[in-house]
Amino acid sequence: MKFDIIKINRKKFNIFTLLSLLSLLAGIIFYISWVIRFPNAWADIGVYSLTIIFVLAGILGILITLYEAPEENI
Repeated sequence: MKFDIIKINRKKFNIFTLLSLLSLLAGIIFYISWVIRFPNAWADIGVYSLTIIFVLAGILGILITLYEAPEENI
């Protein structure tokens, strides 16, 4: 079994990649701004839940849109 490094093609940047990047930034900015506004809420499960949804959607969206399938050598 051969494991290759995941190839990312930056030429495939499109609107879905941009939306994923915005989702990632929205999650990070939301968490930071919430903690700045409410300093005692840094461990609030609701804040974590919403942040994780945005951040994971952003990361997975970026990986899916920029992923380049490996070529099969037969």
